[in-house]
Amino acid sequence: MKIAFFEREEWEESVVRKNFPNDEILFLGGPLNDETILRQTDYDVISTFVGSRITAKTLAMFSNLKFIATRSTGFDHIDLDACKARGITVAYVPGYGDNTVAEFAFGLLLSLTRKIYQAANRMKETGSLSQEGLRGIDLKGKTIGIIGTGRIGREMIAVAKGFGMKVLAYDPFPNASLASTLGFRYVPLEELLAGSDVVSLHCPLTKETMHMINAKAMAQIKKGAYIVNTARGGLIETEALLIALENGTVAGVAIDVFEGENETRNEFGFLESEAATKEALEIVLENEMLMKMPNVLMTPHIAFDSNEALARILDTTIDNIKKFISGEPANLVP
Repeated sequence: MKIAFFEREEWEESVVRKNFPNDEILFLGGPLNDETILRQTDYDVISTFVGSRITAKTLAMFSNLKFIATRSTGFDHIDLDACKARGITVAYVPGYGDNTVAEFAFGLLLSLTRKIYQAANRMKETGSLSQEGLRGIDLKGKTIGIIGTGRIGREMIAVAKGFGMKVLAYDPFPNASLASTLGFRYVPLEELLAGSDVVSLHCPLTKETMHMINAKAMAQIKKGAYIVNTARGGLIETEALLIALENGTVAGVAIDVFEGENETRNEFGFLESEAATKEALEIVLENEMLMKMPNVLMTPHIAFDSNEALARILDTTIDNIKKFISGEPANLVP
């Protein structure tokens, strides 16, 4: 088999080669997208991370491609319809950082509500011991609304309960047993938004969830609520978020993911690409505005990024590839 790993880190190479000693392996540090130039494209298997964008045009580069193993839980960076049309199987990592992401999400929430970042930055940059403007709020007794009660959402609920918070949850497929065990209540999305002091998103990005937190949702949200998003940027409509922050509907936002993430990360290259549409440019500019707002914390998609979680990702990906080769594919995208 010929296998290509994109967005790889050096430590991964020895692990992969040990597991595929008789296969031809190519490791590339950069992402895979329409502009990627490869010296070889006759791979049977490719493995990517979330920085890659696999479109029909990208797939056309690989004449022998049979299998894609994304090293992520999300798979919205892959054109699944194009893969299906070409008979390409796609597998993902259904769970690797449940506690990892939940811990980070709560870290963002604490930093946001207690102004930890502002306090640390003030002392580091100016040496000032002033406490002015750094008063926060307690989380104990507050209500947190968890959107999505899958693996990460469940971990988030458990952490929130440890802080003495009340928990509301929304999920199109409610788990009554889980609610009874962890002590929370499922409610419609509108009721969750209206009744939560904190809203935390933990659901996948699909056609149904795209912009689920939009202008309409912002009109329903409890005034002065905080929003945390460590799931996918497209769950929140950026323009609606900006308006809600500016008019005080939302007190603060902590996001590890955001719309136009790749475009904002590679702004200059993006401006010269075909993808630089009016709508995409507007989102890039809106992200710049978000970054400068004092009540917004933005981190560069690192909620998953712990040593333990990355080891679990690679182990599952290697197993996915082995099972595909053996004719018993596992963890196929739903």
